[in-house]
Amino acid sequence: MTTIHLAAVSNAALPEGFGGSLVRGLGAIVLFAIVGLVLMLLGFYAIDWTTPGKLSSLVRDGKPNAVIVTASGMLSMAFIIVIAILFSSSDLTAGLITSVVYGLVGIIAQVLAVRTLEWVTKLDVGATIESDKFAPASIVVAAVHLALGMIVAVAISDFSTLFAAI
Repeated sequence: MTTIHLAAVSNAALPEGFGGSLVRGLGAIVLFAIVGLVLMLLGFYAIDWTTPGKLSSLVRDGKPNAVIVTASGMLSMAFIIVIAILFSSSDLTAGLITSVVYGLVGIIAQVLAVRTLEWVTKLDVGATIESDKFAPASIVVAAVHLALGMIVAVAISDFSTLFAAI
């Protein structure tokens, strides 16, 4: 029984080049994680810069509406970045570049779209996020962030698919 088991193990050798592929894959994961982190930080600062009030301070102070708006903004940025990475080129260098470009364009589109919708709906976002009490308007702002993040993410996927066909 032991002899049969050892023979089965020896026939299950790893394919040639497995180690190199594994190391390249791990390197790609690390590089895309760094790109994702940098884009998330840029996305946070873009939201913070374009939103009335200092979001990071308001969140640290425990303002519930600032927490809701910031969290939804970060989730919407994550949608955009995940899709930018997902639809990047299969070549590592080109994939990193397209992820950065699609991510940056997506962040800009997201911020502009959210601010435009806030302006059109006449929501006083500054007063809402600075309030110590929960304001239902923060849910509307959060929904706008999430909805537009999904829309921009799908636009990136459609554009990258179209671009790949050219």
